Amino acid sequence: MSPRRPAKPIGLAIIGAGRIGLIRGEIAARHPNVGWLGIAETKAERGKEVAERIGADFVTTDFRELLRRTEVTAAVIATDEHLHVAPILAAVERKLSLMIEKPLATELGESERVLRAIQSTGVDAVVGYTQRFRRRWLAVKEKLRSGALGDVTLVTSRAFMNRLVAIDNYKRTDKPETISPMVISGTHALDMAMWLLEGKTPVEAYARSVDRVLGPTYKGIDLTAGLITMADGTLYHLNIAWSLPTVWPGSVYSLEIGIVGSEGVLTIDDTHRDIVLATTKPQAAGYTPESTRHVDFLGSYPPGDIAFGELWGPMREETNSWLSRVALGHATPHATAAEAHERLMLTKALDLSARLRQPVKLPITPEDEQKKP
Repeated sequence: MSPRRPAKPIGLAIIGAGRIGLIRGEIAARHPNVGWLGIAETKAERGKEVAERIGADFVTTDFRELLRRTEVTAAVIATDEHLHVAPILAAVERKLSLMIEKPLATELGESERVLRAIQSTGVDAVVGYTQRFRRRWLAVKEKLRSGALGDVTLVTSRAFMNRLVAIDNYKRTDKPETISPMVISGTHALDMAMWLLEGKTPVEAYARSVDRVLGPTYKGIDLTAGLITMADGTLYHLNIAWSLPTVWPGSVYSLEIGIVGSEGVLTIDDTHRDIVLATTKPQAAGYTPESTRHVDFLGSYPPGDIAFGELWGPMREETNSWLSRVALGHATPHATAAEAHERLMLTKALDLSARLRQPVKLPITPEDEQKKP
């Protein structure tokens, strides 16, 4: 047995103090290896509020000022999706360990730029595909790693969401063309499927989209269905619909996955229909607590569940696992920056195929991303 390594103390910078920045900050504040906490948030009052809640040692509206602090050894990038690039590059320049909320960037060229910076400096950067830390998916991954299904030949996934998250995303951007159900939300199901298909190379994407609900008001996309073909002929069939009525009981995500192999089959019902709450008193909804509903599938909020005033579930597991990785050098199942870039490329390729109404060869380039019909 190898001797135990001494844990390195962590000085943690949290860039972006929204919902996720707050959650990760509260978890980090309880971790024994986090000795210093700093917050950067462009909205001064929000930054001050979060800093007080988690007992931060420093708060600023300028992420560069925070990242210049000598106490900082690691950073969480939790800004809005389209604002990730600048703080990531600034943190990479200091060679900080990184946890980045997905995606690396919302445009493929910028994502390539970020990935090159991470790889050229050797920075240990992971990306927040939180569902990897739920026990059911870890159990499924282990069955595939051990060869229980033989050679996997088909994966199929169906993701359903009510439109609250879609509307929230479209309201927060002035570039609706960079927001799509596949890039923002379908990427979680896609990451899970590609993680389960680890070692297989995607070579072609084919998809179609519909925009009858979110198109007229937000210039948005309702849903996308597609097919990704691997180099060995394995198929990944997927769909994501984030335009369901707001009364759809799933707080955020309802997912079903089926996996077929040469030696077996595995099906996963992750729709959360096993715990149904119905009340006369309105309940807050997942990512949009200002919205209320009367029926809810409990457990369908991806980060986990709030109980006794704190979050329990995969985001807690993911954050604590990352902090232990930073402090002790442990290997973890986090998504790498390279995997996150590939996931963005695949979601962009599916959107491109739907736009052109034809199959596209993989990988696509940043120039391909801009093609019009």
